[in-house]
Amino acid sequence: MSEERGNAPVILLAFLLGGVVGAGLALLFAPLSGRETRERIKDLVEEVKDKADGAVEEIRDKVKETLDLGKKALEEKKSMVSAAFEAGKEAMGKEREKLTQK
Repeated sequence: MSEERGNAPVILLAFLLGGVVGAGLALLFAPLSGRETRERIKDLVEEVKDKADGAVEEIRDKVKETLDLGKKALEEKKSMVSAAFEAGKEAMGKEREKLTQK
């Protein structure tokens, strides 16, 4: 399910791009003057750019969030390994003392 959420911005971006291409073709084949067609295309491009910027920002936030979670998990695992290593060193030292006392 989390994989589906991760793909949502990509799907949205693909949908928007498809809409832009379709709208652009419709404008080019519409019976309007050149000036009107160029203005409509310009408006459409600006609108899509704004939506794409929003999608890119959302993707960037998701990537940052995922990286932060990964870093946190790595730090936790690193801390656990360090604690286990120290506990092993301590146990080895105690066993060494027991063996030297005998």
